[in-house]
Amino acid sequence: MISKEMYELGSKRSVIRELFEYGKQQAAIVGKENVFDFSIGNPTVPAPECVKEAMIELLETSKSDEIHGYTSAQGDFEVRKGLADYMNNTYDCQLKADNFYMTCGAAASLCITLKALTASPQDEFIIIAPYFPEYQVFIKNAGAKVVVVPADTKDFQIQMDLLEKSITFHTKGIIVNSPNNPSGVVYSEATLKSLGELLKRKSKEYNKPLYLISDEPYREIVYDNIQIPYVPAYYENTIICYSYSKSLSLPGERIGYILVPDCVENAKNIYTAICGAGRSLGYVCAPSMFQKIVLKCMGKTSDVALYDTNRKMLYDGLSKMGYQCVRPDGAFYLFVKSLEESAVNFSENAKKFNLLVVPADDFGCPGYVRISYCVDPEMIKRSFDAFQKLRDLYR
Repeated sequence: MISKEMYELGSKRSVIRELFEYGKQQAAIVGKENVFDFSIGNPTVPAPECVKEAMIELLETSKSDEIHGYTSAQGDFEVRKGLADYMNNTYDCQLKADNFYMTCGAAASLCITLKALTASPQDEFIIIAPYFPEYQVFIKNAGAKVVVVPADTKDFQIQMDLLEKSITFHTKGIIVNSPNNPSGVVYSEATLKSLGELLKRKSKEYNKPLYLISDEPYREIVYDNIQIPYVPAYYENTIICYSYSKSLSLPGERIGYILVPDCVENAKNIYTAICGAGRSLGYVCAPSMFQKIVLKCMGKTSDVALYDTNRKMLYDGLSKMGYQCVRPDGAFYLFVKSLEESAVNFSENAKKFNLLVVPADDFGCPGYVRISYCVDPEMIKRSFDAFQKLRDLYR
């Protein structure tokens, strides 16, 4: 006997992965240059030079057990202290090494945090559409229930009235993601202030802390001089889940962290529970060498200007063709309204022209598709003829 639930998860890949695999198969038939794969958020912008330099330095000057051996379960102390110093200098906060738990990327950060916070099968976590589809999987795996707040398809901020109605005595936490995958929208300061005020009010009403989980893998990928704020400054009971997959173009290396500031209610107990959840899930000791690499690359990012070029080219090009696009302020995704009610059918029609775009039904936002523009700009230029043919199909 095996787990039916796990079998179903394993036998059905996410729609993103399905399109990605289809693209590889199609490339073998028609040529890679004739497939316009906008399916997956896999950065093509190279990692900054500091990554290579740090890697070479560590390999040449460190003992094997220092870079390939185990660190402390929660992560190397010097790395965590370096993170605290960087965050304190950047955001004028008061953090220390023991506020950080190093992880194998944002997915591990979220899974550990949700596992640590879930105390009962009645516990609920709220996610706000459009959301990263795996949130549903992570919450259910922690043994909690998923509650979805519908998307604000006008501004793609948070519909506070609907969020308030969704909060109950069983609510344990709310997950937010800004810059957002899949919309590329950044939550405004006004949104964060309203969110903080709402959660403070509801925490007082239910006489229990409501935890805000801020999922921030795209924090540094923003445009037009937009600044991403330190979310705990707006709501103290905030736990941050972070990954270097996007900022340093290291998605395959799986390195990130959980931040539990001292201002979080029951912070020490939560941090201890996070250590326990990491142990329970087998997520102790993130990759040693890459912990040390991110310490040497603190504050550095890949060339965001290249993403900005792609953003403008794709947004302007598709808008001129008559597509309704949500203007992205961050991340590297363009959210586009489907040309028919069913985004799934629209995505299937796009495949006729070897265009791979992701229907947003699994993101909790039917009627839209996600286009990932962390790709070669030459592919974007070549794709415009296919986008035009797809547009003409609906005239």
